[in-house]
Amino acid sequence: MISTNDFRTGVTVELEGQLWTVVDFQHVKPGKGSAFVRTRLKNVIRGNVLEKTFRAGEMLTRAIIETREMQYLYGSADEYHFMDNATYEQIHLGQDILGDQVDLLKEGTSINVQFHDGRVIGAELPNHIELAIIETDPGFKGDTATNVQKPAKLETGAVVNVPLFINAGDRIRIDTRDRKYVSRV
Repeated sequence: MISTNDFRTGVTVELEGQLWTVVDFQHVKPGKGSAFVRTRLKNVIRGNVLEKTFRAGEMLTRAIIETREMQYLYGSADEYHFMDNATYEQIHLGQDILGDQVDLLKEGTSINVQFHDGRVIGAELPNHIELAIIETDPGFKGDTATNVQKPAKLETGAVVNVPLFINAGDRIRIDTRDRKYVSRV
């Protein structure tokens, strides 16, 4: 159990039979009346956001989330197969769990998979990933002053925008959260 007075950003609680993560919270003590906690909660499974007010000191059930590091092995049809780095057991996840970043997965990449009561509830790619460019328009030497970008196809099949001086065959670092070019490797 956790008190609403102990809320912090990132804490996961069970509310009405569903898992919610605290995105934002504010303790309010009005001049008249009792104190309360105004929160913004995000549903872990569905992703919708709920704004809810609790009485100060109200008790909720804290959800226990287990995170395991898993290595991507291969994809087949709509399933992606992973191996637990500690126990070597294999699981398969669908695109509904992996989200839009599934096209950035390269064989051998380690990701963090979240479990609650033995059930997969989410997966996170590393913040930065290094991939090779297999196809892009030719680059122009010295054209680094402007922030003009061009599309580039990566070894995983994903397409991201890169600066003009990047060529096919270059290895680049990409931020997986917003799918943007970070640097050349």
